Amino acid sequence: MIGGSFALAARRALPKATFVGWDFPPVLLQAATLGMLQEGYRDLPPAIEGADLIYVALPIGVALEQLPLIVKHARADALVTDACSTKVILQRAAAIHFRDGARFLGGHPLAGRETGGVEQADAGLFRGARYALIAREGDPDPRVRAFAQLVQDIGAEPVWMDAETHDWAAGIVSHLPQLVSVALAGVIRDETDETGLPLSLAGPGLRDALRLAGSSYAMWRDICMTNSENLARALDRMAQAIEHLRANLRTREMQEQFRAANEVCDALRRMK
Repeated sequence: MIGGSFALAARRALPKATFVGWDFPPVLLQAATLGMLQEGYRDLPPAIEGADLIYVALPIGVALEQLPLIVKHARADALVTDACSTKVILQRAAAIHFRDGARFLGGHPLAGRETGGVEQADAGLFRGARYALIAREGDPDPRVRAFAQLVQDIGAEPVWMDAETHDWAAGIVSHLPQLVSVALAGVIRDETDETGLPLSLAGPGLRDALRLAGSSYAMWRDICMTNSENLARALDRMAQAIEHLRANLRTREMQEQFRAANEVCDALRRMK
């Protein structure tokens, strides 16, 4: 979904470019039918040889496995970037493999949906989204500057940071909400009896709160494994916050908690 969305958006921004994909044959056929690429390969080397830009939209574990092969076949002046949700482990691996020639630029578009698959791709997915780039702002490498411009051309906002800062921040604003949604779904499932209550009484508010619970474990497994320390701290903070609410259900402190929550919601609305 992320790779397909990037391809659709980038094709609009770069109408003269040739887009090549690597995946299983049925996925490649579907991607070509949807206008994402002109060529597709089931083997990685011919898909990346000669490419100016190599966009790695893979699960983190698979991306790590493929880095040596990517380095081996990437053109010396190519830019290789990824869309993975954690950055520290990939940056460390890239520092080992990318020594000369092709440049690696870590990236993470803060956009997406709970459902995956190339059929879910959307050329407008990145509009208004933050797009983390793991480099210093003002990096003199023309490849980095060109990609940052492409990020803007597809409607996203580049945000420059180091890998450690990214994984801490993403752990709070992206990964923690996912796990909280999973936990909430688990509580509701366990509390639902043979009559279907309380789940059958749910309205749109619960559907909004549980949207992320529809995400696939296959997609989140590597995120949990590669950002476990930040996630553990975030879950500890969440547990403290829930305990604070439990202890103050009958006090005026609840008013302050709602006020603080409203401030965060207002700040998010202003960010759009």
